[in-house]
Amino acid sequence: MPRIEMYTTAMCPYCVRAKMLLQNKGMQWEEIRVDMDRDRLAEMMQRSSRRTVPQIFIDDFHVGGFDDIAAMDARGELDPLLHIPTHEAPVHTLDHSEDAPT
Repeated sequence: MPRIEMYTTAMCPYCVRAKMLLQNKGMQWEEIRVDMDRDRLAEMMQRSSRRTVPQIFIDDFHVGGFDDIAAMDARGELDPLLHIPTHEAPVHTLDHSEDAPT
């Protein structure tokens, strides 16, 4: 399992969404609360060059925030980064019969 670090604050809806996405993939992460520790906030800003939360790192790769991780997931790039085996998508064929919906 990869090492996942997520910089968060208490009242952050995007943090909640990022955690839900990772939880749905069966992942565990280290949560680093930057609202409780100014030194950790400075650390996050140094590592990510960003001030917003969440900031997500997977095995020291800076993913970014929730929008970034969701976009990676939509493009099919997140599962390989999380070491989740990818499965072939089902093959769809066109039905040209008279009963097929148009």
